[in-house]
Amino acid sequence: MASDWLGSLVSLNCGPTLGVYQGEVSSVDQSSQTISLRQPFHNGVKCPVPEVTFSAIDIKELKILDIRNGNTRTTSSTVAKGSTVPVAVPKGDPRSVEMNSPQQCSKSYGERHLDALGQPKGFRRRHNSWSSTSRGPNQATPKKNGVKNGQMKNRDDECFGDGMDDGLDTDFDFEGNLALFDKAAVFSEIDTTERRNGARSRGTPQDQTPTRYRHDENILEGKPIVYRQIVVPQPGPKEYCTDSGLVVPSISYELHKRLLSAAERYGLTLERRLEMTGVCASQMTLTLLGGPNRFTPKNLHQRPTVALLCGPHVQGAQGISCGRHLANHEVEVILFLPNFVKMLDSVTSELTLFNKTSGKQVSSIKDLPDTPVDLIINCLDCHENPFLMDQPWYRAAADWANQNRAPVLSLDPPVSGQGHAVEAKWSLSLCLPLPLAEGAGRVYLCDIGVPLQVFQEVGIKYRSPFGCKFVIPLHSA
Repeated sequence: MASDWLGSLVSLNCGPTLGVYQGEVSSVDQSSQTISLRQPFHNGVKCPVPEVTFSAIDIKELKILDIRNGNTRTTSSTVAKGSTVPVAVPKGDPRSVEMNSPQQCSKSYGERHLDALGQPKGFRRRHNSWSSTSRGPNQATPKKNGVKNGQMKNRDDECFGDGMDDGLDTDFDFEGNLALFDKAAVFSEIDTTERRNGARSRGTPQDQTPTRYRHDENILEGKPIVYRQIVVPQPGPKEYCTDSGLVVPSISYELHKRLLSAAERYGLTLERRLEMTGVCASQMTLTLLGGPNRFTPKNLHQRPTVALLCGPHVQGAQGISCGRHLANHEVEVILFLPNFVKMLDSVTSELTLFNKTSGKQVSSIKDLPDTPVDLIINCLDCHENPFLMDQPWYRAAADWANQNRAPVLSLDPPVSGQGHAVEAKWSLSLCLPLPLAEGAGRVYLCDIGVPLQVFQEVGIKYRSPFGCKFVIPLHSA
């Protein structure tokens, strides 16, 4: 009889399109071949409607969760079209608890909520450390301070009871809920939606990928990006580019000297350029030494050591300025500068300031460390006088640098035609790069504050490539 199934809990699998429904059978119509479920769950989620009706042609699989008929309760966990073996157990028989316990561990989220429909409204379960799951149904709660067990239990239920079902004490059925998710159908729907909207689907060429923006990037369409924003009258043999793709051409030393001379006429004196170069070079050096990870109060006992190799020229004065800033930032600086009868005023001034720091000045190669230092800054070379490489002090300093096995930073190195006695890992150029040789290592560029109109005066169309930084890396174009 159709009425024998009323009140039973069933699970209906209607295929990948409609999904799986679970609920209590409210009516069965044999003439129209329909079945209605009361308080249904759809794929583990409670439906917003109180009742749903299904046609027999939509049902792919029927699973009986609980059969309630008269004074007996029949449980089954197999599919209806398979080999179902129902077992009838009278209500109140303790064996019904034993039979239902294994099924509770394998039921899905929606099935456990359906089971809660058959519990009394006043049922409340404790979820404290002394839960009823750790003792039998008739085991008494231990007495405390002479209070009766029943009174204490009622107080605990009123205080700690949450009115929820047994789902908190039951393991979540991941496999059962995963089986309700049809991955193939979902991905097929996603692909169909992407094709309809014109977006790239999986398997299409990479060049058709739609543009993706960062959270801090402007998405409004603007003017086309011009990557060649610096144009020089006489381009050098090399071109570089920044991380953002801007082209930075190299210039000859003659044009570089004209640019600095024009800036000096407008007030950017040599002293100001030395200070700016020293600050940029020291910032780059601090980054190479480890940055904030190295310079912390906990690492004061491990101060980095930097060896400065300077000559009696402007490049040497730039290195001394850099050493002064490094010494002010708790770096152990060892300055090598040979004794000369007469030196440039800029070198003498920078040396006077350096001697007021904790840095150490030496004039002999023998006084330099025998062990490797953290970094060597090479300021031996000069743009104007390439014959310094023949001097004994120069060759001795270059040999010490090559044998020390420490990385070398070359500050304002000369053009590629002069050669490099010391192999550098990094090179820092000023304002605009010179065409450097391969031995210069990775090229960096620093901003020394030359105004825009000064570039225009010497025939350079210029737009700053530095962005928010004063030192940027350059790559060979």
